[in-house]
Amino acid sequence: MRRQKPYRQNFLSLRRSAVAGVIISCIILGLAPYSRGALTARDKYHLAEACYKDLRNNPRKQKYRHYWLGCIRRFQDVYRHDPSGPWAAAGLYQSAVLYQQLYRHSGRKADELEALDIYRRVTKRFPASKYRSRAAAAIASILKKHRKSKTGGSPRSARLTAKKKRPKPTTPFQKSGIPRPVPSSVAVVTGLRSWSSSNYTRVVIDADKETSYIHRYLKKDPILNKPHRLYIDLNNSVLGEKVQKTISINDALLLDARAAQHTPDLVRVVLDIKSYKPYKIFSLKNPFRIVLDLWDEWKKRPTPRTRSKSNPLTIPSGALAKQLALKVHRIVVDPGHGGRDFGAPGYVKGVHEKHVTLRIAKILADKIRKELNCEVLLTRTDDHYLTLEERTAFANREEADLFISIHTNSSRDRRAFGIETYSLNIATDEDSILVAARENATSTKNISDLESILADLMKNTKINESSRLAAHVQTSLYHHLLRRYSRIRNLGVKQAPFYVLMGAQMPSILIESSFISNPRECRRLTNSSYLNHLSEGIIRGIKAYIRETSPLALSASP
Repeated sequence: MRRQKPYRQNFLSLRRSAVAGVIISCIILGLAPYSRGALTARDKYHLAEACYKDLRNNPRKQKYRHYWLGCIRRFQDVYRHDPSGPWAAAGLYQSAVLYQQLYRHSGRKADELEALDIYRRVTKRFPASKYRSRAAAAIASILKKHRKSKTGGSPRSARLTAKKKRPKPTTPFQKSGIPRPVPSSVAVVTGLRSWSSSNYTRVVIDADKETSYIHRYLKKDPILNKPHRLYIDLNNSVLGEKVQKTISINDALLLDARAAQHTPDLVRVVLDIKSYKPYKIFSLKNPFRIVLDLWDEWKKRPTPRTRSKSNPLTIPSGALAKQLALKVHRIVVDPGHGGRDFGAPGYVKGVHEKHVTLRIAKILADKIRKELNCEVLLTRTDDHYLTLEERTAFANREEADLFISIHTNSSRDRRAFGIETYSLNIATDEDSILVAARENATSTKNISDLESILADLMKNTKINESSRLAAHVQTSLYHHLLRRYSRIRNLGVKQAPFYVLMGAQMPSILIESSFISNPRECRRLTNSSYLNHLSEGIIRGIKAYIRETSPLALSASP
């Protein structure tokens, strides 16, 4: 090989350096707008594409969710940068594409639903864009896949099968308009319910059987004129034909709740939120329902109302000085069961728990008004049915300071007797599980399943205060009855996951006053004198709790 002359080598070296300098200059100039923060929507789109290309070429990264979400956020930033600009539709559409591809890796239904939701936004927001037809085709593909998975086989074979088995249009079944039967494995959403006050709302979704669900909070989207939203997706479910699909709430927290058949096998319930508030969501069984609680900061309660003949539940004006000093001035008493729910049957024929608890609650309410000068509200004042979640919602809506649920105990062993008081927590023993299962009208297995729900649910509840209230009430109740009656057994303070106490925003307890299944205690529960002493024992426990939590509150009390 012939050697190059030295000057030739120098020239080539200088030329290479010059080319490298030009390339570096171009790179610097190209990146200069990025470094100055003057990114355009086009720049952001190209950066998002680069992120996506890197992800496509890296199988290791595709295994991790955060890499996908990072690229998705970049594409959505293109849309947010200029929602009406020429790159907005492309950015939004590509974020849906990535969600759809993420679903293939994650298997999470929520990812595919997110893709479907964004595709629909593209079709509505950008009707003149070329991405509208692409998004519509993607929507059709997803829905077609769901229909195919329901029927099985190819669309062509499904059509051929349908032609063979299609009934004549004049059959009585079609004329009558009778709906096709729902498969037994599918949950039917049967209703939406709500209760609300100025700073609290509870929404309940009812279904005829248990099913899995997910929930997600969506921020306000002013471009699409959409408020803050919270949606709950019920998997493997259909919307019942008689369900009221929209319920208007329009309180301080929510605008409304809407239910729709989002996909062939998924019901979506959307809550339009006026502004973001903390929320808790949990499910209960027998029957299955999903309970959602939203609340604002507890507002300072107005001055207690004045008692009048037309409103016997308010407090006398002469008690205002004492009332303002009390930390406890409104108590909700809950007579257990009622209406079609008879509760436990008594040893004496014709005696049922629902009647006994109502008598105790009314006596207790009168005593509280007279001896504590507190306002008292009863969840029911007659023999009508209330769901367990409705009772807690009532106490939260009325901003009660204490919630006391009255029950009678029962056992297959007629010799069992005694008094016990419960607060909300994971069950501590087998007897507590049995009691909770009976009062919740569910199985002991379901009680065990509640442990994971309670771990999160109890973070913001009054656990310590409830335990202290339960201890005071149990102690005073036992000692007060012991001085007047023989064979009074102290079964102590216990903890169990009672549905009626879940979500209560105040100290709350459940009192198992006596065993209605025991011959002696059942007769006592029908005796007015015993019920008076029972109520007096509860009052003394409440007084002790108030003295402990607010020592000066009862100093002027008689």
